[in-house]
Amino acid sequence: MKWRTHPSDVLPLWVAEMDVRLAPSIAEALHQAIDAGDTGYPAGTELAEAIGAFASRRWGWDGLAIERTAIVPDVMMGVVEILRLVTDPGDAVIVNSPVYAPFYAFVTHDSRRIIEAPLGHDHRIDLNSLEEAFKQARSQGRNAAFLISNPHNPTGVVHSSGELAAVASLARYYGVRVISDEIHAPLILSGATFTPYLNVPGSENAFALTSGSKAWNLAGLKAALAIAGPDAADDLRRMPEEVSHGPSHLGVIAQTAAFRDGEAWLNDLICGLEANRALLGRLLAEHLPDVGYVPPEGTYLAWLDCGHLGLDSTSVGEDLGAVADLAGPAKMFLDRARVALSSGHVFGSGGAGHVRLNFATSQANLTEAIIRMGRATRSD
Repeated sequence: MKWRTHPSDVLPLWVAEMDVRLAPSIAEALHQAIDAGDTGYPAGTELAEAIGAFASRRWGWDGLAIERTAIVPDVMMGVVEILRLVTDPGDAVIVNSPVYAPFYAFVTHDSRRIIEAPLGHDHRIDLNSLEEAFKQARSQGRNAAFLISNPHNPTGVVHSSGELAAVASLARYYGVRVISDEIHAPLILSGATFTPYLNVPGSENAFALTSGSKAWNLAGLKAALAIAGPDAADDLRRMPEEVSHGPSHLGVIAQTAAFRDGEAWLNDLICGLEANRALLGRLLAEHLPDVGYVPPEGTYLAWLDCGHLGLDSTSVGEDLGAVADLAGPAKMFLDRARVALSSGHVFGSGGAGHVRLNFATSQANLTEAIIRMGRATRSD
């Protein structure tokens, strides 16, 4: 999808998929399964065990109890299934905008309504905004959930343990259930520390979802893990049995190998991402000095403020054609620079005038893309 959505002359730096080879340990596990004809149904707790051991080594979190987990097809399908357990149609789901666009689509398609709690100017959680959203969501006594992106997509902010503890305190006070999307958790860059949401005080009735999909580039090998806090275990047990039929057996095998045997590969990957993060900063300073850029603390996504380029969400590209989710700077960069980026307006309030750039590509591609983008802003 990344390389085929647009014509061949377009450099694709949009969807969250990396331009890397598969980790050898994962490839070996898949080859062994294929050679053995092991292509049936998934079973067992190996993925949960691998993620638990990884979480202990990587983050010092020993609280992942295997009996409080469930395999789900992917993180967003897991989010939907958990929302069905703790909310009803018409209930509110709070998000920190701008945020991962499918949060809006998946939630509203399942008859829940979105309440935005915008991030602060520093791209971090604004606790006052969040408290107001919690009050609004619970004002009529209805159930409510807070869907948090941890780390945050698209800004790359890694929430601190103090921020998450404050979130948990507010959620407990107002009776809001928290669901933490931690799909980017293994991708923490230098200068930041990841805190699993379920490891902070007050998170006992919350849920987390994680997957190796982003860190090991396994989007096509479907599997993810839903994790319940101690007080949410009974809710997770109510998840319909048919949900467990969605994950791919090969996906479970691949992701188990990733978390169990792929840490050295991940460390090398992160070194490369940090080099690309630094390169991106230098390239933007040289070729796009008017674009705002705060280096991300995690993920491989850069959130670029193009407001000073004089474009808004509707000033470019009224005829969007086949790319109906592009507007403003993203449409301009696609048309004039032949660089595909994610359009900021789809990330909710605060996203207009921004683009999300995926820097998990070769340094040659990254350099060429920013040079093209800079040239496009100077063209008549």
